[in-house]
Amino acid sequence: MPALIVIDRSGVEHSLEAEPGHTVMETIRDAGFDDLLALCGGCCSCATCHVHVDPRFAGLLSAIGADESDLLDSSDHRDERSRLSCQLRVTPELSGLRVAIAAED
Repeated sequence: MPALIVIDRSGVEHSLEAEPGHTVMETIRDAGFDDLLALCGGCCSCATCHVHVDPRFAGLLSAIGADESDLLDSSDHRDERSRLSCQLRVTPELSGLRVAIAAED
């Protein structure tokens, strides 16, 4: 199973096993992280699953869509590494992916 490295809002790093085909959001949520609200359940309609992705993995991710970009525009914490974790599907190639949960808006 692919590994996912998650850095919570207090800076603590956690290693999770991620099921291929699930999203990064589902993996983090199912692991019980309170920092990641994911209020819409992965429908790309709330931006409460905002993460910052390690730039070493940028080329392996799907392109950011217009809806995702619009939602991220509402965050004061958006940067060039920002993604919604509900839009990142886990694949074996993403094993070792590092994401940091963004600060709450």
